[in-house]
Amino acid sequence: MRMRGLTTIIVLSGFLLDHSHLLGSAIDSNSTVFIIVMENHNWSSIKGSASAPYINNTLPPMASYCDQYYNPPAIHPSLPSYLWLEAGTGFGITNDSPPSVNHQATTNHFVTRLKNAGISWKTYQENISGATCPTTDSYPYYVKHNPFAYFDDVVASGCTSVMRPFTELATDLANQSAAHYNFITPNICNDMHDSCAPTSNSILQGDNWLAQNVPTILNSSAYQNNGLLFITWDEGAGSSDGPIGMIVLSPRAKAGGYHNALPYTHSSTIRTLQKIFGDEPPLDGAATALDLSDLFLPGAIPNADPQVAIKEVFRSVSGTPIRWTTQPALPTGSNGRQRSMRLRGRQSLPTSPGPAASFPGQMMEARRADSPPKSAFTGWLSRRHSSS
Repeated sequence: MRMRGLTTIIVLSGFLLDHSHLLGSAIDSNSTVFIIVMENHNWSSIKGSASAPYINNTLPPMASYCDQYYNPPAIHPSLPSYLWLEAGTGFGITNDSPPSVNHQATTNHFVTRLKNAGISWKTYQENISGATCPTTDSYPYYVKHNPFAYFDDVVASGCTSVMRPFTELATDLANQSAAHYNFITPNICNDMHDSCAPTSNSILQGDNWLAQNVPTILNSSAYQNNGLLFITWDEGAGSSDGPIGMIVLSPRAKAGGYHNALPYTHSSTIRTLQKIFGDEPPLDGAATALDLSDLFLPGAIPNADPQVAIKEVFRSVSGTPIRWTTQPALPTGSNGRQRSMRLRGRQSLPTSPGPAASFPGQMMEARRADSPPKSAFTGWLSRRHSSS
């Protein structure tokens, strides 16, 4: 890296920077992946809400997120969306009946394929005992939010080893014994489904729960060593398909509040998970979905789908603007020359971006080549940055 005045130029070769420490290696089967599923709110009711200060004020600087993420078309109520995140299909189910009614005999679903490949997985369900297989409701635990309880092969193989109380997650992280894939379900009060004491505000209750528990994941070595956390919602409010929230946190995410308007569904999430863990062929709806790789640094998701060209990405690190003019879908410019990243100022990116404070006060703006200059949320980030 050579300094020319106050401008440093880092040349891109294909999708990867020559200084590979800025990107790191891919998120793969050696990584630890977490997904937290919240409930029944459109993104428009979360983004900018005074009842969600953690989601709106704390997460944006360290996260990427989606503007146009939906539950699969007309898939309601909750249960089929949870099954979709596991199998790429809702199996034609249109109700929330328990496993005694809706159990599935197929073994062609994600965690069984992980198990067969020797990759560990676990689901942490809030308010289960861990002593028996949780195939029935026990308030505030609802089995309809635990997709794994609906698969005969999981239940029959001794499900208590993989369905554990949420309270055990912190210990597993501290002991560095977490599985490679971890599916997390808060209880019916903490997932924004119900309005419960003490807040009687479902959004605030869920936001408080995330604020209390997400840092445990982000501060763990499992996350910081090429880990990944998805935070999403199961479905839109009422009969709406969304858009619903999808927030991505990873040392390999673009982060800084980066967001796009590409169309995604739960099929995109299961497609991304399959690519991370090298699981083929795609599960049902995952076969025709667009993966979520645009939310990550180039090279972070193995075998990433071609993405829409990004005209410009702007990130400010502690007042130091960084302008990224590469197009992730195109390895070279139209004239065949390599693209570049310019870091203006005297501060460079840290070699190992952490989950939170590595880019204090940062913001990121991304514009597709055919999009207007700014979105409302980008403007919010800009105002927040200028006032901090």
